[in-house]
Amino acid sequence: MRRVDSRWVALALIFVTRTSMGVQFQSIASVGPLLVADLGLSYAQVGTLIGLYLLPGVALSLPGGLIGQRFGDRRAVVCGLAAMVVGGLLTAWSDGFVGAAAGRLLSGGGAVLMNILLIKMTADWFAGREMATAMAAVLTAWPVGLGLAAATFGALATATSWRISLVVAAATAALGLVLMAAVFREVPERAACARSALGARDLGLTVTSGAAWGVFFASLAAVIAFGPPMLVARGASLGQAGFEVSLAIWVTIVSVPLGGLLSDRVGRPNAFIVVGSLGGAGLLWALPTMPAAALGLVLVGAVIGAAPGPLTSLLPRALAPERLAGGLGVSYTVYYLVMAAVQPVAGLLRDRTGDPATPVRFAAAAMAATVVGLAAFRLIERRGATSRSTPP
Repeated sequence: MRRVDSRWVALALIFVTRTSMGVQFQSIASVGPLLVADLGLSYAQVGTLIGLYLLPGVALSLPGGLIGQRFGDRRAVVCGLAAMVVGGLLTAWSDGFVGAAAGRLLSGGGAVLMNILLIKMTADWFAGREMATAMAAVLTAWPVGLGLAAATFGALATATSWRISLVVAAATAALGLVLMAAVFREVPERAACARSALGARDLGLTVTSGAAWGVFFASLAAVIAFGPPMLVARGASLGQAGFEVSLAIWVTIVSVPLGGLLSDRVGRPNAFIVVGSLGGAGLLWALPTMPAAALGLVLVGAVIGAAPGPLTSLLPRALAPERLAGGLGVSYTVYYLVMAAVQPVAGLLRDRTGDPATPVRFAAAAMAATVVGLAAFRLIERRGATSRSTPP
C-alpha cells in the first residue's frame, strides 16, 4: 500500500490512532459494575485498574522521545499499539484483579509511548504551519475516544459481556496499528534543536503546570468512571447511564477548541482557567442532587471547555524553546502521576462511604484544586521575572 505524504491526511491518521487511547482508557470504567459483579472486585480495585493505564506515563514521559529517536517514531508507535492490543486482550481474558492489572499496565505503557510520539509527529508535520489547529485536533481525539466508549460499551457489555467490550477496545488499537504500519509516513528527519538543562525555576513551572493539568483532567476522568454507577443507583440502566455521562464528553469536543480560541482572542488565560475549573467544580458538586442529570452533564461539558486550552499553553509560553522539550517531559510525568493516583482514591472513597455520589464530589474538589496549581505557577513565574529584572 502506498504511503501518503499529505500533512492533513497524516493528521487524520494520527487522530484516528490516538482515539484508540481514549477508547481503551474508558473501557474499564464503562463496564465497572459488571467487573464488580463478575470478578468480585471492589470499587477501589476498579479505580486502580483505571489509574494503572496512565501510571506508565510516570516512567515513560521523559525517555519517550529518546525511544522514538533511537528506533524511529513510527516504528516505536507501532510497538506501542501492539502493546495496547496484547494488554487489552490480556485484561479481557483475566479472571481476577492481578491479571487485569497486568494487562492494563502493558496496554497503558504502549498507549503512553504512542501518545507522546504522536504529538511529536504532529509537530514535525506542522512545524511553522497551522500548528495550533493541528494540536487542537489531536487533543480532541482523546474525548472522542472517551465518548465513543462511554456511549456504547455499557450497552454492549450488557447485551454480550464485559469481555467483548474490552476486545472491541483492543481492536481499535489494532486499527491504529494497521494505519501507522501500512499508511502513515514520517516527515523527513529534522535537525535536532539545541537543548539546555532545566533550572530550579523551570522545574517549579513544570511541576505546577503538570499538577494543575493533572488534577483538572483527572477529575473529569473520575466523573466518567464513577458517574455511571451513581446514575445507576438513581434508577438508570447501565447503557443509559453511560450515554448520559458521555454527553459531557461530546460537548467538550466543541467547547474545548472554542475555549482555546476565545482565550487567545481575549488574552486573559487566567480568567478562563478559573471560570472553567471553579464553574465545573460547582456543577459537579451539585450533580448528584440535580433532578435532570443529563442536563447537568451537558452544562459541565460546556463550562469546563474554557480551561484546557489555556492550561496546556502555560508551559510553552513560559519556557525558552531550548528547555521546552525537557520541561514537557517533567510536566507530563507529574500529570500522569496525578492521573494514576486520583482514580484509586475516588474508588476507595466510594467503598468507605457506600455512597455512589462520593467519587463525583471528590472529582469536584479535585477540579477546584486546579486554581491552586495555577496560582503556584504564576507565583513562580513572577518571582523569576522579578529576579531577572533586579539589577546586580
